Amino acid sequence: MEKIVSVFCCLCFILSCTDNDDENTVLLGDQDYLVFGHFYGMCAGEGCVETFKLTDSELFEDTVDDYSGTNLNFIKLENEKFEQVKDLMDYFPQELLSENETILGCPDCADGGGLFIQYYHNGSLMSWRIDQGKSQVPNYLHGFIDEVNHKIQLINN
Repeated sequence: MEKIVSVFCCLCFILSCTDNDDENTVLLGDQDYLVFGHFYGMCAGEGCVETFKLTDSELFEDTVDDYSGTNLNFIKLENEKFEQVKDLMDYFPQELLSENETILGCPDCADGGGLFIQYYHNGSLMSWRIDQGKSQVPNYLHGFIDEVNHKIQLINN
């Protein structure tokens, strides 16, 4: 009888374990969006400021290329581009949502560029400017920085 109870307890323990990845995932709902891009001050050409808006079903590109990120005008891109970047939210670090600072590191201070990130969720807009120099920002941002740059490269190819 003791063995049966032990086996039953072990089985209950194993079955009660769940994958908690969903709890740490930041998602895009119907009205939500992620704005992402990079900016370089000491630069010339079209690629110096690139800003995009990702929803749950579409991708848009900013046509203004405003370094400050305050003047944005988006046009819809083809679905092929959306398909290339639609998983970007999988890399969005949950820790960023509880970050007290809106400027992380010193974006573009040493001509290394910066990332511009906005997340709109449930009527609330959060915005960050992030240094591209990984030694200047928390470790939890490193993978996200790489992925944002990779997605921008995919869109532009």
